Amino acid sequence: MNVRDLGSDSGDSSSKDTEIDLSPPADDAKAHPKSSDVLEDVEGEPGSGDVNEMHPWDPHKAAKDVEVGDYYFKRKNYVGAESRYREALYYKDNDAIATYRLAICLEKMGRPAEAIAEFESYLRILPHGPQAEDSRKAIDRLKTPSNTKAAK
Repeated sequence: MNVRDLGSDSGDSSSKDTEIDLSPPADDAKAHPKSSDVLEDVEGEPGSGDVNEMHPWDPHKAAKDVEVGDYYFKRKNYVGAESRYREALYYKDNDAIATYRLAICLEKMGRPAEAIAEFESYLRILPHGPQAEDSRKAIDRLKTPSNTKAAK
């Protein structure tokens, strides 16, 4: 087929302005009562709603950050490991592995309150996961009076 075979009539273009109905369905407010909250959050002041910022979703970058964090952790560079585990959680929030390893790292750095919070976070993500029992034991260990006195 050749372009000349199409003739000289240009026909209708798909890029012409066409009327599109963008109104919500009749029962939308009833079916989704809080759907407009997101728009109010965007138009309102920062921090006025639940949606404050969007994080990029990059599980491959998160996995690489965990790998580098493990490298630092093995060399007892806990500050570097913490940074990488937190970065992994930025790119993949609720990542169980990064959360658990961050908790261990914080415990090694002598920050029991933060470590307990991360262990508890891990248990919310995977309550029956492979490190669930270790997390429970760590929480119990960190909540003992001797550890809380040392932290103060």
